[in-house]
Amino acid sequence: MIQIQNIHKWFGTQHVLRGVDLTIKEGETVVIIGRSGCGKSVLLKHIMAILEPDEGDIKIDGHSMFSMLPDEQDQCRLQLGMLFQGAALFDSLTVLENVGFSLFEHTNLSEEVISQKVLEKLRMVGLMGIEDLMPASLSGGMKKRVGLARAICNEPKIILYDEPTTGLDPINADVINELILSMQKQLKVVSIVVTHDMTSAYKVADRIAMLYEGRIIGIGTPDEIRNSSDPIIQQFITGSARGPITDKQQKETESL
Repeated sequence: MIQIQNIHKWFGTQHVLRGVDLTIKEGETVVIIGRSGCGKSVLLKHIMAILEPDEGDIKIDGHSMFSMLPDEQDQCRLQLGMLFQGAALFDSLTVLENVGFSLFEHTNLSEEVISQKVLEKLRMVGLMGIEDLMPASLSGGMKKRVGLARAICNEPKIILYDEPTTGLDPINADVINELILSMQKQLKVVSIVVTHDMTSAYKVADRIAMLYEGRIIGIGTPDEIRNSSDPIIQQFITGSARGPITDKQQKETESL
């Protein structure tokens, strides 16, 4: 379904992605883990073709995202749903208008049909009777679920999740984990989850890939990652303050 091939991205002198390779199969949930600032969200933006790589390519269903005309890219993006880290709801729009935003903007469906679709998607994420509320009146967990309803409103083939449990208490975080599993089961979608929450990663992933220094350094099932012999992966997944990641940082700091 998705082929990420040798993606490189520079921002000025900063080489953020340094040859990322990753293949994601149809119906699979892949979790990408890594430290804050390692390029996980940058990679998601490349999958959506919001950013263009300096080298490499991304193919969705065999079609290169970066060989398309702008109109073709827009059509391809309609196959993608995105749950942003902070939900990214429009403050001046109601829940109904937020969830149905893509349908209002990119289809000729009637308001009645869009409203029906919105209510159906809100029901799927466990929210009913809130369609006329404004985002300011919602809790953090509710905003995430509204954001997920918006991500699936266009019935995409692929859902991208950017730090879906960040800022949530453990119970609400697990509600989101359960919804990710439910969306995969009900909609048969490909899911790409970017997170540093290992509890979430182990629960929702078919496979986990670790991004470190701009490359995928390990990929496997949750059990394979949990039992990895790579000391970098082990330091990250256990959250240890001591190990090769911090040792390298200390040496770089001392050399300045």
